Amino acid sequence: MESKLKAYNVVKIDKNQLEINGKGNHSLWKKANELTNFSSPWDDASVNEITFKALWDAVNLYCYFKVQDSEIHIDTTDNTKSSINNSDRVELFFRTNSKLNPYYCLEIDPSPRLMDFKAKPNKEFDFNWNWPTDDILIKSDFQKDYFTVEIAINLVSLIQLNLLNNGKIETGIYRAKYILQENGTYEPIWITWIDPKTETPNFHTPASFGTLNLVDA
Repeated sequence: MESKLKAYNVVKIDKNQLEINGKGNHSLWKKANELTNFSSPWDDASVNEITFKALWDAVNLYCYFKVQDSEIHIDTTDNTKSSINNSDRVELFFRTNSKLNPYYCLEIDPSPRLMDFKAKPNKEFDFNWNWPTDDILIKSDFQKDYFTVEIAINLVSLIQLNLLNNGKIETGIYRAKYILQENGTYEPIWITWIDPKTETPNFHTPASFGTLNLVDA
C-alpha cells in the first residue's frame, strides 16, 4: 500500500436513522465532512462545484454527491451499460489492494442507473459481475441546476469483498461530465478527487485512490 494516502473521515451515526431519498436533505448529512476539492487535471475547462459526503452506521456506508450542472446529459438510447457510459455520472471505485487486483467500480448517472463491474489491472473489466443487489440502494434527484445521488452500501458486502479493513476503505471518487461539441457529439471531461499525475485521463490507476476512514467521533 502506498504511504500517506489522502484520507476522508467518515462520521459514524446511530443505526438505521438515515433513510436515503436521493435528495440528500436528511438532517444527519449535516454531521458529515464535506469533500469539494475536485479537479480535472487533464483539461483547462473549469469544473462546476461537486460535493461529496459519507456517513456510516452499524449496517451501511452512506455516500452522497451533489453536482452543480445546468446542462445534465443522459444518454436515453436504452438502459444498457453503454448508455450509462455515455452519460454524466459520478463514480466510486473500491480496491482490495494497491495492485488493483481486484477492484470494484460503481458508476451512477442522474437517473439513477448503475454501471457496476469488477476490474483487474490494465483495465481488465468484467461487466458480467454485479454488486449484490440486496446490499446496495441508490436514489437520485435532479433539478434545473444540479443533481444529487445517494448510495447505501451494506458493510457486510464490503467485508466479503475484502474492501473494508481496520475501518478503512481504499476509494477513488470521480465524476464524468459530457460536453456538447460543435459537431453535435458529446465528449467527456474527467474529474477526480485525487490527481494521479498521469499524462492522459486515467482513473484506473493506483495513484487515483485515497482512503475513507470510518471514525467513531
